[in-house]
Formats: sequence, C-alpha cells, structure tokens
Amino acid sequence: MADYWQTMILPMLEGAKMTVLLFIIAILVSIPLGFLLTLAVKSRIKPLSWLANTYIYVMRGTPLLLQLLLICFGLPMVPVIGEYLVLDRFVAACLGFILNYAAYFAEIFRGGLLAIDKGQYEAAQVLGLSKWQTTTRIILPQMFRVALPALSNESVTLIKDTALLYAVAVPELLHFAQTAVNRDFTIVPFFIAGAIYLVMTLVLTVFFKWLEKRFKFE
Repeated sequence: MADYWQTMILPMLEGAKMTVLLFIIAILVSIPLGFLLTLAVKSRIKPLSWLANTYIYVMRGTPLLLQLLLICFGLPMVPVIGEYLVLDRFVAACLGFILNYAAYFAEIFRGGLLAIDKGQYEAAQVLGLSKWQTTTRIILPQMFRVALPALSNESVTLIKDTALLYAVAVPELLHFAQTAVNRDFTIVPFFIAGAIYLVMTLVLTVFFKWLEKRFKFE
C-alpha cells in the first residue's frame, strides 16, 4: 500500500497542485481583465470598442488548445523576434488561459450589465449620485449578482480545462495519471484522477453556492 501511495497517488496529488495553481492564477487575473474588456466594449471610443469586440470574437471563436499551442510553440517561430518570445511552459499556459477566459468573462459581465434596468440609472440621478457612486454602489453589485451563476459555471469549466496542460507538456494531474497507466497497465489512475477533479469541482461549486446565498441571489 505504501508503494502504491508513493508511485501513483502522491505524484498525482503533486500534479493536482499544478492544476490548482493554474486555476487560481487564471481566475484571479482573467476576471478583472474580463471586466476591463466589458468596459472597453461599452466605451464610446469606437476604435477601442471595435478592438475589444474583435478580441472577444477571436478568443471565443477559436479552440483554447489551439491558442495554447500557438503561445507555447508558435510564438518562438515568429521571424526576427521569436527568440524573445520563448516562455516557460507553465507561464505560457497561464497566459493562454488568462487571455481566453477573459473573453468569456467579458461576455458574462456584459450580460450582467444588460440585465440591469435603465431605471436604476435614472433613479441614481434623481438621488444626486455621481457616476462613480452609481457604478460602485448600484450597478456593480447588481451586475455581479446577476453574473454569479454564469461565473460559477465558467469557473468549473476552467478547472476541467486545465487538463489541456497535458497537450503542452506541463506536468499536471492528467500527465501523472497517464504516466501511471502506461507504467502499470491499469486504468485505475484514470478513476483516481477523475475523483480528484470531482473533489476540486465540488469545493468550487460549494464556494459559489455560498457566494450566491451571501449576495441573496436565491
């Protein structure tokens, strides 16, 4: 049993740490970036709005795996400047996830803003609130409350998508599971990996359910 722990389960738990680390970095950076993209889309500066919309369309319209492969293996092949674009695989993967999920979060936030009745803005003007007060005290809390279920779903998808690290040779959970399968000729590691993913998504789901109750969504 001790040997089983050392050769299979322990390496997979180490891989799970990499999975969780990528998730934390991606979620903490892509959510604020997504909100900034939403503001850019709604900007009255047409070129800025067009660029933000184009970015969101491209990132949502192409596979995340393709984007990861491009950043990890494509950028170093760019003529002249390619040698300066060589990134550590994990850093490149983080960049790919952040850029991709920021586009999805931007659309979620845009939907949240569209769900807010225009009367809220008019009421804020009647009360004499400034644009900053209106945004921070009235609009953003309501937007976040509306967007929370979609943010929860997208976050669960993100933690599952971390398995794509396997394709760019970053040693995460699935990498160690596949290694154990090839070494021991058993599918048990796949079930263990699945159980670990289920635990991670369960923790995430419980956390977002708590947030929904906290913001009185239900």
